[in-house]
Amino acid sequence: MRTLLTGVCLFIAFAALPAAAVDAPGYPNKPIRIIVPFPAGGIADVMSRVFGQKFTEAWNQPVVVENRPGAGGNIGADLVAKSPPDGYTLVMGSIGTHSVNVSLFSKLPFDPVKDFAPVALVIEADGLLVLHPSVPVKTVKELMALARTRPGQLAYASAGNGTAGHLAGELFKSLAKIDLVHVPYKGNVPAITDLVGGQTSMLFATMPTVLPLAKAGKLRALAVTGAKRNPAAPELPAMAETLPGFEVTNWVGIFAPAGTPADIVAKLNAEIMRIMRLPEVQSRLANEGANSVSNTPAEFAAFQKREIAKWAKVIKASGVRVD
Repeated sequence: MRTLLTGVCLFIAFAALPAAAVDAPGYPNKPIRIIVPFPAGGIADVMSRVFGQKFTEAWNQPVVVENRPGAGGNIGADLVAKSPPDGYTLVMGSIGTHSVNVSLFSKLPFDPVKDFAPVALVIEADGLLVLHPSVPVKTVKELMALARTRPGQLAYASAGNGTAGHLAGELFKSLAKIDLVHVPYKGNVPAITDLVGGQTSMLFATMPTVLPLAKAGKLRALAVTGAKRNPAAPELPAMAETLPGFEVTNWVGIFAPAGTPADIVAKLNAEIMRIMRLPEVQSRLANEGANSVSNTPAEFAAFQKREIAKWAKVIKASGVRVD
């Protein structure tokens, strides 16, 4: 009887183990693809390449990072939504692809919740409002005043329709009651290149992508888009100091196709969390104004649903649509 009771207790104990404890034996045993639904050079691309290198080191399997930009990230996301749910094709999703676009586009080729298995929220990053140095203002208040004297003449670039930069621009227009022209690009890199070249006037982009250019004097930074000042650039005010209620924080995270086995999702999550705790990764993110996030797949799923609801309200209030 004692032996039987011991066996039952052990069975119950093992059955109660969380999914993260499962080792997913045999995975991975072939190359992994990480799809980046944006051009090279942005924060999603940078983090995908960090994971690609670290996955290879840990698992001795090649990792291929593929950039599949277009349609606000929808092309790359759709590719993964329709891939086999085996853990070998992942997407570095974003605030746009997995929370905003479902409200911004009249029809998506995928469902951002039903067609994906959230793996891990990776980082949250404040944005910066940066200007071409030729724009004759040095504060958000001065920019608003200038925009009112030039309605429809100042253009703000973004990494594409539905990106955090697009939403930040529309929120700025709405709260400040100004008229700006939106110029969408196929990613942060071409948008930033044209801004530096003077083809556009301003841009909202994540701190890691534009803070170095602002420090080098190639762009002028006015404010951060988070709710409060950022330690990476404490001298810059938050947009909310001039426009109460303004807050836009970009995020990226790894998703697998829906139906991917829970043990594989758990193994991926555990490895991503390990990588994000590495001192060299933490230091790089801190220097560039981004924050790593510790979370489980279930926590990421709940976060995604909150983001979808939040931005649905903002988009409905602004009236912005892209098709």
